[in-house]
Amino acid sequence: MKIRSYAKINIGLDVIRRLENGYHEVRMIMQSLGLCDKLIIEKTDDPGIVINVNDASLPVNEDNLIYKAAKLLIDEFDLPGGLDVELIKNIPIAAGLAGGSGNAAAVMKAVNSLYDLGLSVEDLMKRSVKIGADVPFCIMGGCAISEGIGEVLTPIPSIPKCSILLAKPSVSVSTAYVYNNLKLDEVDHPDIDAIIAGIKAGDIKGITDNMGNVLETVTGRQYPVIGRIEQIMKECGALGAMMSGSGPTVFGIFNTAEAAAGARDELAKSDPDLKLFVTEAVEDVING
Repeated sequence: MKIRSYAKINIGLDVIRRLENGYHEVRMIMQSLGLCDKLIIEKTDDPGIVINVNDASLPVNEDNLIYKAAKLLIDEFDLPGGLDVELIKNIPIAAGLAGGSGNAAAVMKAVNSLYDLGLSVEDLMKRSVKIGADVPFCIMGGCAISEGIGEVLTPIPSIPKCSILLAKPSVSVSTAYVYNNLKLDEVDHPDIDAIIAGIKAGDIKGITDNMGNVLETVTGRQYPVIGRIEQIMKECGALGAMMSGSGPTVFGIFNTAEAAAGARDELAKSDPDLKLFVTEAVEDVING
């Protein structure tokens, strides 16, 4: 089975409070993108989960979310044989784009189909939270309000048609470090309701004028390159530019693909090490 695994961005990201268990209560808006990884998944007679990937920096053992997702369903349903997974990575890793979570979601969909388990999207989402808080959204996709620790999802319409430029600088960000160093009494909280209203009204400016990500107060301070990328995007016509997730990827929203491509070219000249992608929002990722 061939299946795609889609990136996501956070159009808005607010952290409400730190919970006693160490997790954080969040309120976010997540949107699927056209940028995707590709997976080829095959049932095998021999037991075991074999992962091959075109990026040598990724683990191919039980530390990979693909392995965890496949094993979860194999163990629960006592499935015979094993799986051979070939992963073609296009989404940058450790980028705040849910690449690993999307891979896990795609594998769960594939196992459900290959073994005729008959699980609904909701069934898969309930199980997938054991793998990671972003995996349920990656199974559902489109656009959604995300609450709780990220697992409570309310679908809403996708953002209006636009072009989205992604810029991933060559720095690594620890999500745990970002959350542990977030000072909630010192941040300006984004107006998530105003962003939702803009999305439902199809008002792109209503979205971009209210975008915000409280985690940028930590990551942006640690890595000034994030602010520089945002500034160049805005100078090149971005309606809004912001870090996604805990970073370090920055996205800019543009009215046209031509404007996004122009900003991409300017950013490439300013920093040849940037990974740059022009993409768009997608509504349906259920069918891979």
